[in-house]
Amino acid sequence: MQKTSVDWQTFLPTLIVLALLSVSIAINPEGAGEAVNSMLAFITNQFGWSFELFVLGIFFFLMWLAFGPYGKVKLGTPDDEPEFSYFTWIAMLFCSGIGTTLLYWSIIEPMYYLQGPPVGVQPGFEAGSTVAAEWAATYGLFHWGFSAWAVYAIPTLPIAYALYVKKIPVLRLSAACRGVLGKHTDGVIGIAIDVLAMFGIVGGVGTALGLGVPLISTEINEIFGIPDTFGLQIAVILIWLSIFGTSVYLGLYKGIAKLSNFTVYLALGLLAYAFLAGPTMYILNLATNSVGLVFDNFFRLSMWTDPIAEGGFPQGWTTFYWAWWLALAPLMGIFVARISKGRTIKEVVIAETVWGTLGCWVFFFVFGGYTLNLELNQILSVSSIMSESGTTRAVVEVLKTLPLPGLVMLVTLVISFVFSGTTYDSAAYTLASGTTKGIGLGQEQPPRWFRALWAVIITVVAIALMLIGGLKVLQLSSVVAAFPLIPVFVIMAVSFVKWLHEDHGKYLAPSARSVDLGSGSSPSLDA
Repeated sequence: MQKTSVDWQTFLPTLIVLALLSVSIAINPEGAGEAVNSMLAFITNQFGWSFELFVLGIFFFLMWLAFGPYGKVKLGTPDDEPEFSYFTWIAMLFCSGIGTTLLYWSIIEPMYYLQGPPVGVQPGFEAGSTVAAEWAATYGLFHWGFSAWAVYAIPTLPIAYALYVKKIPVLRLSAACRGVLGKHTDGVIGIAIDVLAMFGIVGGVGTALGLGVPLISTEINEIFGIPDTFGLQIAVILIWLSIFGTSVYLGLYKGIAKLSNFTVYLALGLLAYAFLAGPTMYILNLATNSVGLVFDNFFRLSMWTDPIAEGGFPQGWTTFYWAWWLALAPLMGIFVARISKGRTIKEVVIAETVWGTLGCWVFFFVFGGYTLNLELNQILSVSSIMSESGTTRAVVEVLKTLPLPGLVMLVTLVISFVFSGTTYDSAAYTLASGTTKGIGLGQEQPPRWFRALWAVIITVVAIALMLIGGLKVLQLSSVVAAFPLIPVFVIMAVSFVKWLHEDHGKYLAPSARSVDLGSGSSPSLDA
């Protein structure tokens, strides 16, 4: 095992960019917000088509990789075995990319679609209509489904290949571009790519904080009667710091893996309870119908830009979502690459595009269907609560309609804390890994103090921007910064294919043909 050390060449520029942006927001938060909103509107309106074509293209590219001649290629040497059991591996990659936002949006997103349906994608749309209700249960599956997880998967494979096959001892995006950029990855171009990726991670985590903190503070207010003040929200962030700071300090095996397993078990328990206690047959019928609509209209949804009516739905929702996933993709690419040693290309593609999708869909099936049932059958006017008291209050009121609401709220509070904790500890670990030299050839991890430092940096930036009302600007800035990641990911994909062709030619080498695809039979180091 080789010694790791801080890569100041990447770490310092990343801190400088974060500091400059934070100071700019602090000096003029309103002006910064207007500028970022203008840039976001320009990108989504003028280049929404490029996001849609890129995301659709990489989905089919990944299918070719998984089921084509390179699917059995192992991310490592022929003798390398996976570090984690299959369940733990899936739990870690799912929890790293999905936090409390999934619980929030699975309840709230269908209501937005019901009230503001995507007029133009199909005739007969009116707010609150039957057609709108069916699509309200469908569009969330599309935005959190195969295409979204394809964005997460596309950087994972070249980064893992660079790390475990090409033996490049750094865990960052620029390393995966070396097949095309060559020595330029060691210069300004490589640094720019890595700083952009690090900024996207911090901004993406900021997005999750912006949604997660108000939700948890509302839950605490409901359970314990503590006033929902700014002080409470700061306390929530500090508790998060203690959770994910400890987890990331303990590292992959004792910290992140254990917390991810616990989170998945707890979430599955809540989902099963809501499914059985709620309108079970209604949820099953709506889920079946929604899946049919997704598959029947996949190309229509993937390429709809609404050029004639110009209603703005695909730009405000689909393009924004694709940009959001792109901003978080460096986090997923680096982290999942680190935990995927010994897996095959096919295993990684299936894990992210299939299991990741199914994990999100179950939330939308259960909580989305449950919420629509409350609204459409006039059991609870969720839309009225959203307009009068806000979306986080609406989430709480929906959960309170389940049997044993006190217990449900308590379990949901714990899930909200630990679900977000798994995302933030993965982010801190990834940021530390991306700014550390010597990662990769054994089981090296970033220094403990450095992992903890990144956890503190994320927290300080979030609190500082919350104080001045600038967290939203950071979130939108990261989405804007996702646009130049498109050509970076294209370079990574070309570099990856070039390496595969050099190492294996058109067909697999004999050593790669005999790889056992068993996923779960390997011993688990976290047992």
